[in-house]
Amino acid sequence: MLLPHRQDTVHKAWLLRLLTAISEDTLLSEKFGFKGGTCAAMRGLSNRFSVDLDFDLLAEEKEMPNIRKALEKIFAMLGLEIKDQSAKVPQYFLKYQTGDLSKSNTGRNTIKLDVSFPAPSTNDYEMIPLPEIDRVVKCQTLETLVANKLVALIARYERTGKLAGRDVFDVHQFLLNGYAYKAEVILQQRAESLQDFFQKLIDFVEKTVTNTLVDQDLNLLLPEDDFQKIRKILKQETLNLLKEELKRVRE
Repeated sequence: MLLPHRQDTVHKAWLLRLLTAISEDTLLSEKFGFKGGTCAAMRGLSNRFSVDLDFDLLAEEKEMPNIRKALEKIFAMLGLEIKDQSAKVPQYFLKYQTGDLSKSNTGRNTIKLDVSFPAPSTNDYEMIPLPEIDRVVKCQTLETLVANKLVALIARYERTGKLAGRDVFDVHQFLLNGYAYKAEVILQQRAESLQDFFQKLIDFVEKTVTNTLVDQDLNLLLPEDDFQKIRKILKQETLNLLKEELKRVRE
């Protein structure tokens, strides 16, 4: 996973430490499906830094207490302090110690661990070796991951009123590299045709994405040279790629 700035070393170390512990737990390694930006970065599918851990929970609701118990045992073992958590799903904000690097850190000292439940039935998973932790982890397939990121680009805004520039960047990278997506994931979550979805996505990017938003979200997630190269062209290139995909689904 890319390390854009030296001061991100501590955060990355804690991400990998926590992911390793989760992958070694018998219950969690079976019931969790790794996903999101950190998963993409660790699989070499994205060249940006990612600061959170995201999973699908592949379990029944009655298993939730055991899931929480297993997670909180890991937090205690690693010395991670629970700063906040959700009562509905296993979502935690975990504080770690930055030690002598605290003054030079980018301000990060918290990992967000987010577990989605229930996972969409159209999501697919596969066992993927992750060299940075020397473990094989159950991850969303590439096609599932790309489809969910396309949905997240607009769904995050609908849910929270906020747009993440990293979502725009990831969609740009995935489409630019020609990665396939699982259409069924989009159709299930959006309940509309692919044509309508991509047209809505194009309209959304045109109206909502600004250079200011891109700058605020991506400047700490990319090396300075990469950030300067992409910041002014990201919106237009993403629009062009989405329009090409719209043409393809119309054929």
